[in-house]
Amino acid sequence: MDSEKIKALLIQALEKETPQERANFLMEVGADDPTLKAELESLLEAHEAAGDFLAAPAPELVGAPGSTPISEEPGTVIGRYKLLEKIGEGGMAVVYMAQQTRPLKRRVALKIIKLGMDTKEVIARFEVERQALAIMDHPNIAKVLDAGATDTGRPYFVMELVRGISITAYCDKNKLNTQDRLALFLPVCNAVHHAHQKGIIHRDLKPSNIMVTMHDGIPVPKVIDFGIAKATNQQLTEKTVFTQYAQMIGTPEYMSPEQAEMSGLDIDTRTDIYSLGIVLYELLTGTLPFDGETLRSAGFAEIQRIIREEEPLRPSTRISALGKEADEIAARRDTNVAGLAKRLYRELEWIPLKALRKDRTRRYTSASEFAQDIHNYLNDQPLLAGPESAFYRLRKMVHKYRVPVMTVSAIAVVSIVGLVAGTWLYVGRSQARGTISELKDQTFLQETLATVKQLQAEGRYQEALDEIETKFDGQELSPQTQLLRALFLIELGQFKPAEDELLHLTQEESQIAGAAHYLLVRVYLTVDPAKADTHRQLAESILPETAEAFYLRALTATSAEDALTWLSLAVEHEPKYYAAHQSLTYAYYSLKAFQRMAEEASILTVLHPSDYLGHALRAIALREMEEFELAIK
Repeated sequence: MDSEKIKALLIQALEKETPQERANFLMEVGADDPTLKAELESLLEAHEAAGDFLAAPAPELVGAPGSTPISEEPGTVIGRYKLLEKIGEGGMAVVYMAQQTRPLKRRVALKIIKLGMDTKEVIARFEVERQALAIMDHPNIAKVLDAGATDTGRPYFVMELVRGISITAYCDKNKLNTQDRLALFLPVCNAVHHAHQKGIIHRDLKPSNIMVTMHDGIPVPKVIDFGIAKATNQQLTEKTVFTQYAQMIGTPEYMSPEQAEMSGLDIDTRTDIYSLGIVLYELLTGTLPFDGETLRSAGFAEIQRIIREEEPLRPSTRISALGKEADEIAARRDTNVAGLAKRLYRELEWIPLKALRKDRTRRYTSASEFAQDIHNYLNDQPLLAGPESAFYRLRKMVHKYRVPVMTVSAIAVVSIVGLVAGTWLYVGRSQARGTISELKDQTFLQETLATVKQLQAEGRYQEALDEIETKFDGQELSPQTQLLRALFLIELGQFKPAEDELLHLTQEESQIAGAAHYLLVRVYLTVDPAKADTHRQLAESILPETAEAFYLRALTATSAEDALTWLSLAVEHEPKYYAAHQSLTYAYYSLKAFQRMAEEASILTVLHPSDYLGHALRAIALREMEEFELAIK
């Protein structure tokens, strides 16, 4: 191949002022000679990877002038760390497993800029990743432990060593079904939400950057590699590397339409939502929404077109069209093709498809909302990705309550929220606050509680938790609010932080302490029944004889009959106790006492005429009694 011709074409490409002009130029070259186009694209990528290294004067490079960098290898000692083996390599850096020698001995991951890549630009990008990891603190994000520079001045940082395999490989290896895959994916969404709250956009979410490691026999996903992260706050944004020469930031198979634009100026957190959608699509179907091989081999303009214009197939359609490959994919999900397609059809596939909207305003507004919809699906609640019709939501509720539903979760949420409301209002009355400032405080608390109650009623526990964290950011939380936060942590499966919060609350006044003990029963019920029973007894000995106390005792009832006893006492003490009447309705259903169920549901319609729940439960009771005309009314 004519080297002078390639050199001339490379210069012409670099002289193009915009990514689109450069893409058009490459297309023209490719029309005459596809091989030449591929060679030219490779040179452009290499030019971008090198940044200004070839053209930069010596002062721009890190290290002492005239020093000779020495390549690292296993056995090399860098500060307190001895390199053991290379475990990863990217365009600008190498990752080693290393042994920390002091002040304690442990295995870590050490990431260091490659020789020849230590330009200002690359170092800036490296620094963005280090800062991004340093400001985040989440159990599902790899932690940064240390940072420094080699003797020649090349920067490195030290991270938690994540031993594991990619989330897709882990799920396939262990033949996880769709429910278990969703449960494993949910904390990934929460981790990404945490990053977004800290002002960090990952921009390269894909299975190989979501590793699953084992902690005490439990699989824990970890988000890694923030190497091309973008910061939304000004301090880090100034250090985010500007994209030159039509370079794609991210991995094409997992890239959002706005990333494919490559301006770099219009990327927000919804880019990560899109990438999470592709990861979920792959977890569910074993394939990508767009053919990965085509994306990897296509030219720049074709990659852009596919990502920006082609709509992904519905997962159920995709799996049905795979032929023999579908049998293997279904087997890795502990089912057959027909069973997998049936599971994916409609509701489950709505979730990734919402995340994959071309119009980002139609995606989930946050990773938290994405996580909430997965939680909704796992708990048979209406999806945010589903139709907004009242019919859909009523149908979901009827389906959910076709089985005995004297659930601990349902009782706990409404009772604790009611407890918090009652305590706040009691404090307001008893202290007779009179200043305008204090009145505003009470109003603020009641407005926050109203928002939280609405979110919990819709099963949106992560958003309810976020509401508490946001509204009380930097403030000392009252015991009532801590109790509420612990409840939502339990609903989201985050038992350890909930346990820590609740154990502290058992030292508060009796009403708070009793509720905390009851919630600890929830925490220990399956892992330590003896401890759960201890906390149940403590709660019963502490709580006064009030409607809320009887209702909380129904929380840990071992049968519908026992729950019925406590709930009846609750409404006897407080006839307008809506939550108790609601739970009584469920209890009568589980006992097949449909006439009593209809009566309790009628009370719900009187207490809250505009709430469709009471009307729907009454219709279910009448249907079971074959009173079809009344049920329709």
